[in-house]
Amino acid sequence: MADNKSNFTLTPEEGVAGKYISSYVDNKGTIRAIDFHDDDNFNFAYDVVDELAKKCPDKTAMLHISREGKERRITFKDMMTYSNKTANYLHYLGIRKGDRVLLVLKRHYQFWFTILALHKIGAIAIPCSFLLTKKDFEYRFKAGHISAVVATADGDVADEIMKATKNYKGLKTKIMVGGSREGWSNYNRDIRFFSGTLKRPSNAPGGNDPMLMFFTSGTTSYPKMATHSYKYPLGHYITAKYWHQVDPEGIHFTISDTGWGKALWGKLYGQWLSEASVFTYDYDDFYAKDILGMIEKYRITTFCAPPTVFRMLVHVDMSKFDLSSLKNVSTAGEALNSEVYTKFQNVTGLSIMEGFGQTETTLIAGNLSGMKPKPGSMGKPSPLFEVKIMKDNDTEAEINETGEVCIVLGDTPPRGLFLGYYLDKEKTDAVMNSGLYHTGDTAYKDEDGYLWYVGRVDDVIKTAGFRVGPFEIENEIMKLPYVLECAVTSVPDVVRGQAIKASIVLTKGTAPSEKLKKDTMKYLRSNLASYKRPKIVEFVDVLPKTSSGKVRRAEIKARDWNQE
Repeated sequence: MADNKSNFTLTPEEGVAGKYISSYVDNKGTIRAIDFHDDDNFNFAYDVVDELAKKCPDKTAMLHISREGKERRITFKDMMTYSNKTANYLHYLGIRKGDRVLLVLKRHYQFWFTILALHKIGAIAIPCSFLLTKKDFEYRFKAGHISAVVATADGDVADEIMKATKNYKGLKTKIMVGGSREGWSNYNRDIRFFSGTLKRPSNAPGGNDPMLMFFTSGTTSYPKMATHSYKYPLGHYITAKYWHQVDPEGIHFTISDTGWGKALWGKLYGQWLSEASVFTYDYDDFYAKDILGMIEKYRITTFCAPPTVFRMLVHVDMSKFDLSSLKNVSTAGEALNSEVYTKFQNVTGLSIMEGFGQTETTLIAGNLSGMKPKPGSMGKPSPLFEVKIMKDNDTEAEINETGEVCIVLGDTPPRGLFLGYYLDKEKTDAVMNSGLYHTGDTAYKDEDGYLWYVGRVDDVIKTAGFRVGPFEIENEIMKLPYVLECAVTSVPDVVRGQAIKASIVLTKGTAPSEKLKKDTMKYLRSNLASYKRPKIVEFVDVLPKTSSGKVRRAEIKARDWNQE
């Protein structure tokens, strides 16, 4: 949003955030610029969670619902006490500052105790999906030099980890949550023997020290390890207060497993900096009706979910649920189709506030508080970052001209931007150069300053001399009532170089047929420019996705090109 700060009044934020964050807000309540201060030793676990435990000990930090329906109201005092217990426990087991610890804990409430404990110790937390297999764990163990793992007892997780250790001898500590197994420490049994008191040491980790690593989604290659510092949570203040628009007296619900970054966008840092409660439902299988029922029963005030979830929600009868408690809804992870936006708004009256960010960043752009969203747009750049749309020739794109989304690095890297890829200078330098962080995502900016997503750099299709982004075609396909989701990719073509293919998942109860395929092609001929029309339409049962729910277009493309 890159506004001149002199046009606005500098105001310290309220509560625990005010010590570290000051904002410039216009008369519509939209944040226009932001300053950070006194954060060289900032440690979220000590400076936010423990401070809230003193300020409002009995306030609900998290309402947790188990898969069996058991409710747990965990206060900020509980969070402090049990993160202290866990820190003492982990220290007893030999985990120290700088150790890299894999967390595979689904949506178990113990995840929050453990990640806060690691922040206090200075060990680096590395959240991972519970869906990983032996090969995935083996890669992560070796890439991250992992020395400890804290894992759920559910499913095959422990079995897959044990298989992976046959080719990796560096795993010294294994802790199981929710069960017992030979060779593993038992978290639930052991934690009760440790003190809930922990004094903050004079050399406590904080500021620019490494705190957290995420394995990227790996849509085009093996996942990289994005490293974040202790200042990373501060960048999520905008995420929570101005994009999610959380209510300190309400409760926020983000749909996410703790194995990927979005959980920390919506279930921890920004929400508690804003002094709001979070809601966690530890389900195994996703059912849209269950989610709507939770919103109704627990009077959820703000809700965030990936577009995939909204696509499922609009295909059930939402009018049967009382969703009147909702004040704001938001989405990120991939671009949201305008058809889904409109269907949801027609039922609830709420605009879905789209946002855009990456594992390597916090919110890069969003439809923030006080802004009028444009359906299909990912909003305006966050005041946290100076964003430029850059063309291939290293010049800035004009209005409505597609280019790569880049962040200006400046003399001091902005809060929320990662430190680099762990032990991979080559890949870090490839994305951080010429004073910019290159996101690898393309977009264009309209005359009002809104950004419109086009696709990954590698997803852009070059056909008959035209550059076509998959999203605008997918957006049109999603308007068909029988389409649940779709992905547009390229296939080889002897004349055009590349032709366009649409892979479509049909709604439940819709049978694929040649007639339906012809009807789809006819619709697209009427609604898309000739160079944007898919040459091939294929009905599929599922689309390949990453563990975070993003469609792996690269996998579809690779399969088609390899077949040729």
